[in-house]
Amino acid sequence: NMANAFERKLSRDIGTSLTAVGSYTVPAATQTTVIGLTVANTTGATVNIDVTLNDGANDTYIVKSAPVPTGGAIVPIGGNQKIVMEPNDSIKVKSDTATSIDAVLSILEIT
Repeated sequence: NMANAFERKLSRDIGTSLTAVGSYTVPAATQTTVIGLTVANTTGATVNIDVTLNDGANDTYIVKSAPVPTGGAIVPIGGNQKIVMEPNDSIKVKSDTATSIDAVLSILEIT
């Protein structure tokens, strides 16, 4: 019998290093579907962000150098776009500016 759990993962003040949102990595024997990712600019200037799917070894870009205006956010995953994650996968984000973005990741975990 499979168990389904909706969860959210949060990271604040992300800067110039690729950071796993909410420090979340898909556990063993788990299927995770990303149903939403929102990345918000918390600074007074436009920032450029990268979002990747990391498979435990390599980063594959979902968006690269995407501009996020002051007071704005982008939703790289959501609506008609979902992403299936496998064990050891994580969603990582970074900015071209220190401590400049917050990220909210919504997932469905099936165990």
